[in-house]
Amino acid sequence: MPKAKDHALDTLLALDGTTFFADRDGIYRVQFVVKQVEPSPERPHGLSYSLTLHDEKGARIVGFDNAHPVPARTGPSGRQRVEYDHKHRLQTIRPYDYSDAATLLSDFWEQVDGVLREKGIIP
Repeated sequence: MPKAKDHALDTLLALDGTTFFADRDGIYRVQFVVKQVEPSPERPHGLSYSLTLHDEKGARIVGFDNAHPVPARTGPSGRQRVEYDHKHRLQTIRPYDYSDAATLLSDFWEQVDGVLREKGIIP
């Protein structure tokens, strides 16, 4: 059975190179780097991506990317596997289960909104 078309992929790819300000004062910024690549074991969905939120000092405080491997523990024995898709939230890095472009965008904006609320930047 052929894989279903990812209808949000064109939207995600169109965001490549885009920067948005996430607050009224233009202090917190969101950046997108998204490229189609040849599918590989590290990037089976054929995307290289980095979606990030930066604070007033330029430090990344939220990020979803697949630029480098991160260890992931699975099962009761805690065996490690390596995942490329992952998310950063403040100082924490966790594997991310990429399913499609729309879900990636939704999950990213949900994390951005959550951190900005915690910091009192948005209500």
